[in-house]
Amino acid sequence: MDGASAALKQHLIDPEICIRCNTCEATCPIDAITHDENNYVVDPGKCNACMDCVAPCPTGAIDNWFRVPAAFSLEEQFSWQELPPRPPEAATEIDALDAEAAALIDAAHGHLKVRAPASASKPRVNLFSRAAPAMAKVTGNIRVTKSGTSSDVHHIILDFGAVSFQVLEGQSIGVVPPGVDLNGRPHAMRLYSICSARDGERPNTNNLALTVKRVAEPCEDGTVFRGVASNWLCDLAIGDTVPVIGPFGATFLMPDDPDADIIMICTGTGAAPFRGFTERRRRLGGSGRGRLHLFFGARTPQELPYFGPLQKVPTEILRQQLVYSRIPGAAKEYVQDRMRACGAELAALLGRGTTHLYVCGLKGLEAGVEAALGDIAGEHGLDWPALRETLRSEGRYHVETY
Repeated sequence: MDGASAALKQHLIDPEICIRCNTCEATCPIDAITHDENNYVVDPGKCNACMDCVAPCPTGAIDNWFRVPAAFSLEEQFSWQELPPRPPEAATEIDALDAEAAALIDAAHGHLKVRAPASASKPRVNLFSRAAPAMAKVTGNIRVTKSGTSSDVHHIILDFGAVSFQVLEGQSIGVVPPGVDLNGRPHAMRLYSICSARDGERPNTNNLALTVKRVAEPCEDGTVFRGVASNWLCDLAIGDTVPVIGPFGATFLMPDDPDADIIMICTGTGAAPFRGFTERRRRLGGSGRGRLHLFFGARTPQELPYFGPLQKVPTEILRQQLVYSRIPGAAKEYVQDRMRACGAELAALLGRGTTHLYVCGLKGLEAGVEAALGDIAGEHGLDWPALRETLRSEGRYHVETY
């Protein structure tokens, strides 16, 4: 058996950000956590990875998992001023997720093998499981597309009360619809991108928001296919409770650098994480030189989520291109068409070492955007394949499709 396959996953506490509050030691049900005058540490001989200590930790110092060939001893951990470098076979944050969530995330953007932005805050992941979810109360459920259109999109606000559920812009949560599927098994988990900022839907509130489109599509036999999860969520009433799993996601994160320009390309509910990005920048007051650049596609203005609120975002924070493909009497236009029309501006942004690029929406969006970026780069003297790899390796290019 080689070193990588024989490696064990060890739970460690980051001494740099631990505030020695004793929450983890008091919470651990098997006395696996102890401390001296220097550090709080986890006994590898006792820890069973139950995760009971992770959610209550106020700083996230407790949420570190290393894949190591041999466990660090208590004596070594007591001596640390900071965590040691991760070994080559170290686990990533994705490894700490349950297999169901990891598969969903990999389907969305795992093929890109990207990194998180260097300046992004450290995400907390997998705090709550399917077996022990966080219970959230519905405090808002508002349709954010015009009634009478085929696009029924809801903005849903979930409040966690006294339960700490810390998230970053770009992360997702998992939900499991009640009941069972046609085979009598519990429904599979669904992931939904968080569309609010890290400090809540309203500043300094312990809640978050989702953007959910009701799926109700006619079938060839005359029946209507109704999405189990989307219809359950869109039909939730104020006061209903929702079991929430996660949070998930360690790469599709917003850079904290106020000088970073962020290009955001999306369609439909793919706008969810970018609403969170926008709210974060808005609350920071537009400090820094960086701007948000949004390319947002929909069939018509009536079917574009958050159309009204988008008009109120100051241009010094958000420069937006709203693109419609089904305007009566007008030629069809898609986001990749508008990108080409704005090619000189995009090429200038892509040439900067502080620009980050995000794409979110249906699977078909990725190919069109990729082709447009290749054309834009070629017209302005940029080597797109080489630039793309640089962006990915530096955590500045992210695609999330579904």
